[in-house]
Amino acid sequence: MENQKLLLYVALSFVLILLYQAWQQDYGPKPAVSPPSATATAASSATPPVAATPSVATDLPKPIAASQAAPTVPSQPQLKSAERVHVVTDLLSVDIDALGGDLRQVDLRAYPLDVAVSDKPFRLISDDPNQFFIAQGGLLGNGAPNHYDLYKAEQTDYRLPEGVDELRVPLTWRDPSGVEVTKSYVFKRNSYLVRVEYQVHNTMATDWQGQVYAQFQRTEPPNKSSMFGIYTYTGAVVSSPENTYDKVDFARMRKDNLSLEDKNGWIAMIQHYFAAAWIPTPSFHIYTKVVNDRYVLGYMGPIVSVASGATGTVSTNLYVGPKEQSRLKEAANNLELIVDYGKLTVIAQPIYWLLSVIQSIVSNWGWSIILLTILIKAAFFHLSATSYKSMAQMRHLAPRIQALKDRYGDDRQRLNEAMMEIYKKEKVNPLSGCLPILVQIPVFIALYWVLMESVELRQAPWIFWIHDLSAQDPYFVLPLIMGATMFVQQKLSPAPPDPIQAKVMMVLPFLFTFMFLWFPSGLVLYWVVNNTLSIAQQWYITNKMIKT
Repeated sequence: MENQKLLLYVALSFVLILLYQAWQQDYGPKPAVSPPSATATAASSATPPVAATPSVATDLPKPIAASQAAPTVPSQPQLKSAERVHVVTDLLSVDIDALGGDLRQVDLRAYPLDVAVSDKPFRLISDDPNQFFIAQGGLLGNGAPNHYDLYKAEQTDYRLPEGVDELRVPLTWRDPSGVEVTKSYVFKRNSYLVRVEYQVHNTMATDWQGQVYAQFQRTEPPNKSSMFGIYTYTGAVVSSPENTYDKVDFARMRKDNLSLEDKNGWIAMIQHYFAAAWIPTPSFHIYTKVVNDRYVLGYMGPIVSVASGATGTVSTNLYVGPKEQSRLKEAANNLELIVDYGKLTVIAQPIYWLLSVIQSIVSNWGWSIILLTILIKAAFFHLSATSYKSMAQMRHLAPRIQALKDRYGDDRQRLNEAMMEIYKKEKVNPLSGCLPILVQIPVFIALYWVLMESVELRQAPWIFWIHDLSAQDPYFVLPLIMGATMFVQQKLSPAPPDPIQAKVMMVLPFLFTFMFLWFPSGLVLYWVVNNTLSIAQQWYITNKMIKT
């Protein structure tokens, strides 16, 4: 196989994959919306609608113990106008609804929505019907509040004071049977990890039994139309010692409800750059369900008991923030895996580490990408040199090979024998130019995903007109430079003997330039630097080393 033909196939395969992903994003099948069930219809007639909350109880998990009765859903019209508790810390701006104590809105103050609007934070959690995604939970059991019950807040505005590291936001619920529950959100300075505590004070004559649950509810985000969409996973992920990273996408949820026992794991809803994850107690039960057009991912903890006249506390942790690997590692075991590098994680993780080290020195992600590309190119210098030497030798032999083709015509056997004789005489191995490229491909793909998945590059400036390395070049300067470097590389490489292949190879720089117009500028910057270094190395070998 000729080196040019391999490069052609690799390039075309890459383009086809991107085209398929774009088609799936823009024109792929849309999720089917489940019709309301008979149970849902009956329940909705008994329970008035509540703003931003399903009007049915089908989103409640079933208690583990069969003897326990499922909690009843109160029919109280006033729940529709439950008050909000606003909480502001150094990193978060949060709205908690007194109805169920749900997290209905979470803004990430350190991450602006757009680089041009720095005072408007990115909203990860929202009860807006157009981007519905909330975190909720409660207790299951007799005399226990679930996310349909109304809590009472001591105040409606909380702020983390300067010099204070912890802020506690309590919500209180009382049952006439003699149970009082205080649900508290505990926020800490410089942290996206929030502790949720349930303090149960039992004044009944008998022991109280119940179990904690926590869940996410969200709608499937709409497909965003784009010329060349770059796919990043949005959906559920669960982790356990047996399977540390298991994607549960929306199609899988629609097909079947997940139900499994877990220990020392977590559940999460993730998207590009950001995630929310419940990190439960050591032993718990995971479940999923679909309620109308909303997807529920949750867990239930083990049954706990509080003696008569005693007070007990059960808690869970919630991470809600960016996919910063250092913070994720501190929050839970294997939580950093939600920064998804796919099957090349073993290669991508060292690349990310090296990129972070460089960034800590130069303090500019654009220059960090350039220096990282130089280091990777240096590591593969000798492999690349072997490939370029082979290209130069093949280019030198191209006139003789063409003469053989003209002489033997369609006699493929005689032609191959004559070509092998020339290769043997000149000590040229046509495959020596292919193998070094094949070795480097996994590294380059891993680097691609590192640049795609790193939230640190979001809205990170480089120089001049590049104010966001995760967004496309606004003036298309980098894609045009990238196309020019590809064109120069084509000229330095030996032309394929097949005229059709030669024409296709000449079209590729223009095709890639058009495609890269919509790519994040950080990725295009990598390709520009890599191509430029390749041109310099190839020119040096072709014009200096081969002549000697």
